[in-house]
Amino acid sequence: MSASDGPCPPGSSQERRDSALRLEVPDNRKSEPLRTCVKEAVENYFLNLDGHEVSEFFDLVMSEVEAPLLETVLAHANGNQSRAAAMLGINRATLRKKLRRYNLI
Repeated sequence: MSASDGPCPPGSSQERRDSALRLEVPDNRKSEPLRTCVKEAVENYFLNLDGHEVSEFFDLVMSEVEAPLLETVLAHANGNQSRAAAMLGINRATLRKKLRRYNLI
């Protein structure tokens, strides 16, 4: 199961499972820490599994979080990969590998 399996029929169990993992924060909760939002998203994901087994869940969560993180940091660094890597605390080669993984370069 992965978030990139394609579109699901509206209201389907798969759509509910996929949407449960999205880190959407309602306007009235914008001041809550990211960790709270992640915890609630993961809890909602498990609540909406409808008895399906989970595998490779860590990779699913990381791809949902890492791609927008990289994209946002790179934009903040005005596309400068060396600066973005320094902001993230990783080397530029690692950043480039991750950017390729998510088709961000």
